Amino acid sequence: MFQEFVAQNLFLFIALAVILVLLAANIVIGFVYGGAQVSPTEVTNLINRDDALVLDVRDHAEFATGHILDALSLPLKELKERFSDLAKHRGRPIVINSRAGTDAVKAAKLLKKAGIEKVYRLRGGMLAWQNANLPLAKGATSPKEKKVRAKNE
Repeated sequence: MFQEFVAQNLFLFIALAVILVLLAANIVIGFVYGGAQVSPTEVTNLINRDDALVLDVRDHAEFATGHILDALSLPLKELKERFSDLAKHRGRPIVINSRAGTDAVKAAKLLKKAGIEKVYRLRGGMLAWQNANLPLAKGATSPKEKKVRAKNE
């Protein structure tokens, strides 16, 4: 009976197989090259227990509208030029945050190439953080970022 159903709907089963393969490949590639994904709750645990640094790769205007408390604003387009800002954080876990999570994969690849091992990505990005009703800080810079910038100047 099942074989007959499959034969009658072969195109749909082929499409399902292709979609499943693409999804699995996306997960594997994201994990291998872009670090592990963590939920908003897991991010709070990393911050509180392991002193994780939250790296926000959205542009400065988006960052100012709302960000995770003490996040460091370092837009993706500036990341390569400002690796020195992250050098002192090599031993700490770094959680990368973007709007929806896609830019976080690109940033994680760059950080891993630079030798930073403990790289995580916020699954779903800022949208997931907001959907979880977790607190947001507002303003152009966080207090921690002000300290980092002051030390580098």
